Formats: sequence, structure tokens, C-alpha cells
Amino acid sequence: MLTIFTTAKPFRGHIAVIQRNALKSWTLLHPEIQIILFGDDEGGAEVAAELGIQHEPHVAKTSFGAMRLDYMFHKAQELARFALCCYVNCDIILLDDFVTALHATAATYPQFLMVGRRWDVDLIAPLPFTPSNWQAELLGDVRPRARQRTPDWIDYFAFSRGVYGPDLPPLAIGRLFWDNWLVWKVISAGIPVIDASSAVFAIHQNHDYTHHPKATTGIWFGEEQQENFRLIGGHGHLRTIANAPILLTPLGFAPNRWHLVNYFGRRLQRSAINAYTKLQTYILHPIFDLTRPLRKALGMRKRSS
Repeated sequence: MLTIFTTAKPFRGHIAVIQRNALKSWTLLHPEIQIILFGDDEGGAEVAAELGIQHEPHVAKTSFGAMRLDYMFHKAQELARFALCCYVNCDIILLDDFVTALHATAATYPQFLMVGRRWDVDLIAPLPFTPSNWQAELLGDVRPRARQRTPDWIDYFAFSRGVYGPDLPPLAIGRLFWDNWLVWKVISAGIPVIDASSAVFAIHQNHDYTHHPKATTGIWFGEEQQENFRLIGGHGHLRTIANAPILLTPLGFAPNRWHLVNYFGRRLQRSAINAYTKLQTYILHPIFDLTRPLRKALGMRKRSS
């Protein structure tokens, strides 16, 4: 039915709990499911053996040590036993509504990419998967306190095998831009992209970024982020979930009449931010520097509290 592939961080502390929760939830999605865990990080082989999932320790990495998107997507489709594939970040819990949405999408579109917005929540303990109603209990706990992320954050990519070919760039997974580029790639090829946010409650378990030597600074502003931006060819090759031309709603599929507006709106927003940054850098800050002595003499400088 479905091949899910992912990569994990070292199985230590809280992130180990999160990743076990995610992986275990996927094993319960369907009797015919293949899960591939890529990477040689600490604990990966042991957890894979415990959960009965396929472990592929070898994976190509960037010069900075991050997993390479091109290798993982190519190898996963090569190893896939099923025509439906899905990359999922290893902190995402998927439930039965994901399978329902995927079945509906695959029955309607021979080729497709299905994405959706996630819901952030704090979970600190292993989930009890043994009760038959564990999904209902989990939803009852997290729905009132979960926060839905904006369409920029993309954590699962369900697609028909072959949608992503051999021309993927060696992007660093887990840094910026790779996920938005994957959406642009399919849209630009004229293949249906479906926003399943209204149909799938994808649970993201909050965590820190201590796995990176420079934490969030390294993730958001490091050299890997800059290299990803260079490899994708700039902002013109980025899209979000809001740019998906098709919506999967409780009533079925519908056109997303705002997908182009969302794209151009984001471009205008970026242009405004860039313009304001240049205004600050080249005009406002020099004026503040020149007038600082006068403002100090007049008592106009902001005092530290």
C-alpha cells in the first residue's frame, strides 16, 4: 500500500521519545506498509529492529554532514515495494485520516503530491499504543492545545512513485528551503499538488534543536541554509502548502482559487521586507548615527531600563 521513509536524529533523551512515538504510529497505519529509516545515528538500528522496520544505515551526506535529499528520495523509490511513497519528518505522528486522504487522492490522480499543514503540541512521554482507541484519546488530549503552523512548514510529502526523478539537487534535509523547493518542483511540472490540511491532523511533537552544534542559529542561518538557497536557484523556486492548486476538503476535492494570490502575496511580502531592510541599513541607521550626539544632548536617546 505505502512506503514511508525518513531519517532520524540520535535516539537520546526527549527526541528519542518523540521519534519512537512517530515511527510506532506509522507502523499502525495499514497492514501493508513499508517503513525505511535512513542514517547511522545512535540508536537507529536498535529502534528499527525493535519496531520491525527497514534500516538503511548508509546515506549520502553534504560536506557539512546533513542528509542529502537527492540520495534519500532516489534510494527510497528504488527500495519501495509500493507505488505510493511518503517522506515524513521523524517527529510527526500520523493517524488513520492520513490513510483515508491518501486513498482518496491516489484514486483520483494517477500522479500527485499530497502535503498538509501540521499541528504543534508538547508531548513528553511515550504514547500508549495498546488500547484500541488510542487515536481518539490522543486527539482528545492534543486538539484543544495544538497550534496549527503556517503553510511554510511542510513535514510530509506523499507522492506517486516517479514524481521525483533523478534530477534532484543535493539539498540538506532538515535545513531551510528543501521542503518548499519540493513543492515548487511538482507544481512546475504540471503534476497535481493537493493540500490535505483540512483532512489530515498531522501531529508535530515540539522539540529543541540541540542536535545541531549551533542549535537554531545553525539551522536557520548557517552555511547549509545558504548552500540550499544557492542550489534551488532563489526565491522563485519556492512554494508553500498554500500554493497547492487543489484542496482536499471534507466534501471532496476542490480548486484552490487563491493559490496564485498566495504566491504573489508572498513575493510582495518578501519585497517589502527586503526594501525595509535596505531602508534601515542605508538610510535610517546612518541618520541615527549622525544625530546621536544631538539627541543625547537633548535627552532624546532611549535609556536602558
